[in-house]
Amino acid sequence: MTASPSGLPLAGVRVLDLSRVLAGPWCGMVLGDFGAEVIKVEHPKRGDDTRDWGLRIGQTETAYFNSVNRNKRSVTVDLKTPEGQQIVRDLALQCDVVIQNFKYGDVETMGLGYEQLKALKPDLIYCSVSGYDRTGPEAARPGYDLLVQGEAGLMALNGEATQPPLKFGVAAVDMFTGMYSAQAVLAALFERQRTGQGRHIEMALFDCGLMITAYYGLEALLQQKDPPRYGNAHPSIVPYGVFDAADGPLVIAVGNNAQFERFARDVIDRPDIASDERFKTNLGRGSNRDELVPQLLAELKARPRKLLLERLAAVGIPCGEVLGLHEALTSERAVRGGLVTEQPHPVAGSMAVLAPPYRLDGERLPVRRPPPVLGEGTQDVLSELLGLDAARVADLKARGVL
Repeated sequence: MTASPSGLPLAGVRVLDLSRVLAGPWCGMVLGDFGAEVIKVEHPKRGDDTRDWGLRIGQTETAYFNSVNRNKRSVTVDLKTPEGQQIVRDLALQCDVVIQNFKYGDVETMGLGYEQLKALKPDLIYCSVSGYDRTGPEAARPGYDLLVQGEAGLMALNGEATQPPLKFGVAAVDMFTGMYSAQAVLAALFERQRTGQGRHIEMALFDCGLMITAYYGLEALLQQKDPPRYGNAHPSIVPYGVFDAADGPLVIAVGNNAQFERFARDVIDRPDIASDERFKTNLGRGSNRDELVPQLLAELKARPRKLLLERLAAVGIPCGEVLGLHEALTSERAVRGGLVTEQPHPVAGSMAVLAPPYRLDGERLPVRRPPPVLGEGTQDVLSELLGLDAARVADLKARGVL
């Protein structure tokens, strides 16, 4: 590791991010948020696939790309060329961590597999992200978030009981895999401080997708069948979910029996419900959900949202509005927390970039680098780490290597 005065936890750690799309790049972004120097290697012409997904910003960026590539530098290298492969191999030897999500076997063909690099740098931490178990019969099968949401049972637990299977609104499997991968990298870095040895971390989208099923998954195993789908309601806690007031939806989370009694008496003016033996415990409310919930829905629908929120807050019951996405991002809460930043852009002038969610010692971790224009760091990185001068870089670019 190299020294750095930044004070960030991963200052001095260097990461070579060979991954693309979402899961691998999310891992790299997390490490970059904590202060690592992240070098993102991309194809010289098209870059990461997500540079062509969603709404365009400037000439080489999109909102999708920007959501997962802050705090990185972009270096363009054609990995189909022997010279490009050697450049990336040389970069890997200057790094602490390598992240890759190539199709099974491709990375070894390029001379960039774990065993190949470990032979040159034994303390390298190498994270391979794939769709499925790399030691099993599906090792070569491409993995995509949508596929795994279906195969891991996530679609089956999402949505209303009357709907067909429904995917999550965001690529949750990719995101969780990226986060799990970052956790594993951090653990390996910590271990390396004691042992001096590297690790090969292998993460599969299917494995991580199955973990997201959490308590739903364990209930399915316990019952030997799929649990019912409850949509915006909670499978175990009643009432807990999204409810319609007279003028709009709100979230109500009644977490215990004392809260339920206050909810019935002081919020919806129904002491009879509070004293009903069927509803005094959460297990009872769950068992008698069909009798209880219609009464609650009618009472909430008869009252304005503002009044309900005031009453709920007054008696200590968690509650909130249901906002639109734009409303949430521009809300006073988001602005006050510094969660959306404006970053400079050479073509667009400026662009919105989400801030890291982490706070350390009372301070939110910064966006040190906006999502990079394709290849913006090629000259500087290759000069700083490999000693290639401007003439050499220009020659490589002219021949399509960079």
